[in-house]
Amino acid sequence: MLREGEIMIPSGCAISGVISKSGKNINGSEMIKSIATMHDRSNGLGGGFAGYGIYPQYPDLYAFHVFYDGNKAREECERFLDKHFDIINLSKIPVRKSDKIVAEPLIWRYFVEPLKTKLKDSKLDEKEFVSQCVIHINSNIEGAYVFSCGKNMGIFKALGYPEEVGEYFRLDEYEGYAWTAHGRYPTNTPGWWGGAHPFGMLDYSIVHNGEISSYDANRRNIEMYGYKCNLQTDTEVITYIIDFLLRKQGLSLEEAAKVIAAPFWSTIEGMSAEEREQAEYLRAAYSNLLITGPFSIILGFEGGLMALNDRLKLRSMVIGEKDDRVYMASEECAIRIIEPNLDKIWSPNGGQPVIVTLDSYKDKIFIK
Repeated sequence: MLREGEIMIPSGCAISGVISKSGKNINGSEMIKSIATMHDRSNGLGGGFAGYGIYPQYPDLYAFHVFYDGNKAREECERFLDKHFDIINLSKIPVRKSDKIVAEPLIWRYFVEPLKTKLKDSKLDEKEFVSQCVIHINSNIEGAYVFSCGKNMGIFKALGYPEEVGEYFRLDEYEGYAWTAHGRYPTNTPGWWGGAHPFGMLDYSIVHNGEISSYDANRRNIEMYGYKCNLQTDTEVITYIIDFLLRKQGLSLEEAAKVIAAPFWSTIEGMSAEEREQAEYLRAAYSNLLITGPFSIILGFEGGLMALNDRLKLRSMVIGEKDDRVYMASEECAIRIIEPNLDKIWSPNGGQPVIVTLDSYKDKIFIK
């Protein structure tokens, strides 16, 4: 019988990310190599990646990545897409067959833009129109699941270890200015293709290591604003909370971090008058969006990445810097394997967001 100290139980999932601030291309194989070093933090029940800047041939089109249970679901979904979007290009997502990746759905990719007449009739802005269409597909078309829907970015995920998933999706053939990756170790939900990370909505993507104890309160609150949490996972809820706070409420990244990893009241009491007023407002206005329990996340968005721990720092997060690159990972080894000679390596405090953007995005409104 194995005794304490004779077996290692990893502290949940593995996450990793990298960005080139100057916008230089990073090959997807680097992220595969990074996440593979943390193999023992996952158990083969889900792995995935998000790449930004990977579709330069269609930078202004929404790239829908869709899982289908079969052709009936695909045909129904394509009829819906054809009624609401101009489909510029569609094809199966190229994969490298492997006996390690099983239970494959049909995996299709569509580059689309909303039909002007449909968009006008909806009286919605373009992003809200697209998000509502995605929610409709995922909620109402049985056997269809849109798992990526941003511009010039894409999510790739499957049932398997992350390095196997990366090889399966041929990520060595993609290049982008930023990448995130995830190795899953599910504790409350079964492993399946749709439940793997990252989760996405428009340009936002989330990889997450943790155990959210506030799931039900967060889910009930966010569904009041039109979101449908179909997958019953905490990471799906975090993704929708981020989309709601940043896109719909217009909060900055720092403000959103102060909502989901809000400082303790005792900490707020010690702030300056201006800081205290803001912190008290955010805690009161968005109290049901406070995420409790241990977590570390990497948020991908157009032009950057943000790393964030829970306010008690109950999950690990390490940041590395070298020249124009910034690395984020659950463990230092995942950074050192692709950049052994770092200029700087450090660990953020609990609730302290680490926000990195492209140099060309410094004046964007999401940073205040």
